[in-house]
Amino acid sequence: MSEVNKNSLEKILPQLKCHFTWNLFKEERVADDLEDRVCDQIEFLNHESKATMYNLLAYIKHLKGQNEEALKCLRRAEEAIQQEHGDQAEIRSLVTWGNYAWVYYHLGRLSEAQAYVDKVSRVCKKFSNPYRIECPELDCEEGWALLQCGAKRSERVKVYFEKALEEKPDNPEFSSGLAIAMYYLDEEPPKQFCATVLKQAIELNPDNQYIKVLLGLQLQKTKKEAEGELWVIEALERAPCQRDVLQSAAKFYQEKGDLDKAIELLQKALTSLPNSRYLCHLIAHCYQAKVQKIQDRGDSEAPRNGEIEELRKQAMHYLKKAAKKEPNPLAANSDLTELETEQCHQTPCSKELSEANRKPLHPHYSNFQEHNGRSEDTPVLHPLRTEKEKLKYQPQNGAENQLPQTAQNDWYLQGLTHKLNGDLLQAAGCFEKELGLLLRNSPSGISSFFLPASELEEGSAEVGQGAAAPVSVKPLHP
Repeated sequence: MSEVNKNSLEKILPQLKCHFTWNLFKEERVADDLEDRVCDQIEFLNHESKATMYNLLAYIKHLKGQNEEALKCLRRAEEAIQQEHGDQAEIRSLVTWGNYAWVYYHLGRLSEAQAYVDKVSRVCKKFSNPYRIECPELDCEEGWALLQCGAKRSERVKVYFEKALEEKPDNPEFSSGLAIAMYYLDEEPPKQFCATVLKQAIELNPDNQYIKVLLGLQLQKTKKEAEGELWVIEALERAPCQRDVLQSAAKFYQEKGDLDKAIELLQKALTSLPNSRYLCHLIAHCYQAKVQKIQDRGDSEAPRNGEIEELRKQAMHYLKKAAKKEPNPLAANSDLTELETEQCHQTPCSKELSEANRKPLHPHYSNFQEHNGRSEDTPVLHPLRTEKEKLKYQPQNGAENQLPQTAQNDWYLQGLTHKLNGDLLQAAGCFEKELGLLLRNSPSGISSFFLPASELEEGSAEVGQGAAAPVSVKPLHP
């Protein structure tokens, strides 16, 4: 293709409505378990939603530098569109064709990129627009993508589904999306209107079990827990293995005070998403909450010998599992450093610390909107901010940015042990030493704030050479 045509293509691509132009991730940062969550949704979602998820999975593959895999996902999306929306195949394919054009552009296969641009143009010109059109199906597609990628509390998401419903008020997919968006926007104080929207969505889409759990949680917020539990039980009976259902149901039982049931559901969710650090953290903090609950009972209900020790052991087991799954040790330690900042300036035995340890977790999106959603899928008892669960993706051939494979995070794990035992000052010291080791090769010399030179040299010999560098997303636009 001539340079002139390439320049023309580069002007057209940003006009296409697709994942590459929707600004899905804040600061181009992607939750490290997003691919697993999307694959989980593809396995458990109703057939009608698979095209949406394959398109998102293709974009995630691209961000990881796996463009050939992205093309395979787009082919699966095309197949799903033909099966799900044969009567609307052209309109529904616009997002997929736009994604194709971008992937082929990044592969340097410009003639193929132009071919997909031309396919988009042929459809859009029927609506008097060369490369993009306004229609409820595209608004819905963008809304789902934003929800799945963590924008659940954005008014922007709500607007997309409201626009779609203005055109087609009885569409089950659009109604489900609005209900989920409303749930995450409706927090303080909870409003009855949100429950009404959720019930309407269930009437239109009775097979969406995730919405039933959200309705249960909403009713629980408005002091109708018994009614809400009936919806949760029904969802669990009809979708016993769906991770977003399990995780959100776990939140319901955590709020109810039934921590054993919450742990049971989270452990079951972990079997379908075994690499989820997030789920490991949630389970660990449920065990910590059980310890706190026993301690709050006082001497009148003295626990059996070793009960607290066993619970702490279980919490440590899941925290270690989470640490082992962390691909970026620096990110893991930044999580704990934030936790230390929030808690270590309090007196360990104070009432304030007790309250901090019981602080509920910031909801993380997991469902498919989450139809799901990152999930959430709202998390339970996790004091770490979800933004800290994110890292920048890199192309898989970027060997120069790979983290040392020999790093053991010994100080990190010791810090976790001290934290579980209530010794927060000791925990803070361990986390600082781990950060010193991770930053030992920084030209700024910042590591000296955490470790003396002698310990830095010793740590370098033990852990291996090379500092952990953040991994970057390559530019999405030419």
